[in-house]
Amino acid sequence: MNTTSKIVALSSAVAFALQIALALLMLRYFSPEEVGMFSVISQIGFFWTTLALAQAPLRLLANHGASVFDDARQAWVSSLQRFVWLSPVAALAVWWSGLSFVNALLWALLLSLCHLTWMLAQSMRLRMVHPRAQVGVRVLPPLMALLVATAAVYMQWDGPALLTAALLGYAIGASWLLPALLTFWRGKFGNLSTKPDETAIPSALQDPSHVAIASVSGDNRSATLRMTHTLADALLATAIVVVWQRLYGAQETGWMAAPLRVMGFVPAVVHMAWAQVLLAQPQHARTNPLWVGLGGVACVALLGAGCAVALEMGWLGEHWHGVWPYLLPLVVWQGSACLVAAFSHLPFHKQSARGFSWMCITAAILQGIVLFVPVLTEILLTSSNHMAWFAGVSAASFCAIYLRLRQFERKLTK
Repeated sequence: MNTTSKIVALSSAVAFALQIALALLMLRYFSPEEVGMFSVISQIGFFWTTLALAQAPLRLLANHGASVFDDARQAWVSSLQRFVWLSPVAALAVWWSGLSFVNALLWALLLSLCHLTWMLAQSMRLRMVHPRAQVGVRVLPPLMALLVATAAVYMQWDGPALLTAALLGYAIGASWLLPALLTFWRGKFGNLSTKPDETAIPSALQDPSHVAIASVSGDNRSATLRMTHTLADALLATAIVVVWQRLYGAQETGWMAAPLRVMGFVPAVVHMAWAQVLLAQPQHARTNPLWVGLGGVACVALLGAGCAVALEMGWLGEHWHGVWPYLLPLVVWQGSACLVAAFSHLPFHKQSARGFSWMCITAAILQGIVLFVPVLTEILLTSSNHMAWFAGVSAASFCAIYLRLRQFERKLTK
């Protein structure tokens, strides 16, 4: 792995550890009801963010224009337009969840807007030849969230501590996109030239567009397909917590969402520290993606085992014993997601991004069918059985995608 990939991997690992610490803090000091409400609102915000982005961060990495700042700014503006258009959909999700409408919608809006900007900032920084900035853009947001949540526990604050912590963390992350926005406003209103130079702006704000970056095949999907892929992923990710909230209540949602939040970090880290780096700075990787994926599987298994030990030893309290039925299904589900994440860059090197999107959309449809069976039919399932079926179908779908991605790898090496 090159220097950038190592730094991204290290910073992502530190960020991952901080988020694990925050998750453990939630499990230890917050009730399942509080965690459940936070999970529903934050997931609706995540749905809003994901749909508004329409995979803009991935496109920003795969398609290299002449100016990193121009690409990032255009991605932010187009995402913000979709963000506004999608506000009625987010409002409908808040209403259907059964939470306090105005309060929950306001939190979802603020979380989503800051999260959207932070996601684009991470991709922009990967395109820039300043790998150490990866530490700040990835580590500072979860560190801020952990510090705020810890302070709320220490001060015994009765307010929305988890939501406030998440919002401040996202806001810190969003600030890393400011150079792209500032150079635009300075160029437009500060009598600067169209292309900033060293005498016009500080070095921290200089656009590194002069740096030569190797070309990749890129993202050849249509806007409609990218939006469809994003919609499928976002709907599924949001539906699982909303359905759990509606069918099984806030406590059961907290039992499911807390370990899912912890284990879900692993495939996200694999994608950010491995696949995204290879898209942003293309090169022939010396490490076999299979080992990266298996490493993610091992990390997910260790997290599941660690949670089981914590429950057995009584470290989390008796009110968290409802987590037990979810551990094994979540390990299987998120472990298989790690394998897909490790190979997810390959379709963009083989002009096969369209086929990859259709595979992911098909998998999301199958998962959604299993998720909504108790809602749309008279089939009654316990929460544990429901999760077992859902995780099994999810894992089978991801394994099928993984096998297809292995075929892309063999074609690429020929």
